[in-house]
Amino acid sequence: MPQILGPLTISLGEQCRLSGVSTLCGRVWGEHIPELIVGNNVDIGWQNTLAVGTRIQLDDNVRLAGKVFLAGFPGHPMEPHARACGKPDTQQQVGDIHLCRDVWLGTGVMVMAGVTIGAGSVVAAGSVITKDIPPGVLAGGNPARVIKNLEY
Repeated sequence: MPQILGPLTISLGEQCRLSGVSTLCGRVWGEHIPELIVGNNVDIGWQNTLAVGTRIQLDDNVRLAGKVFLAGFPGHPMEPHARACGKPDTQQQVGDIHLCRDVWLGTGVMVMAGVTIGAGSVVAAGSVITKDIPPGVLAGGNPARVIKNLEY
């Protein structure tokens, strides 16, 4: 079984494969219970962490390789004094993550809050996604950028 932390509403589609060595966590601050919505035929790989700030949505046929981190919230405020006092992150640091249908994230990819990755896109291993990725592309790097359009 994966480790589940904090308040979190989970909706899991059919034919999903979820590694038992993964962590699903919801942000404990705020008025709303975070939502994790997983479509049909989704793979959530080994040592993945899905940190749900407000909402993470994985559409049908999404593939997450090992050690993927979906960071819907950072867990700490930016301001040093607030961080030292153990205060929570601010609402401005929290955001949704949406992986559209047929997205594939390679090993070690990190996706930051507020990002949507378009349908059919592939993200290269070790990439850090800080901005939206359009549909049907190969993206990679830190920060990630579009490398080329994919043709099927």
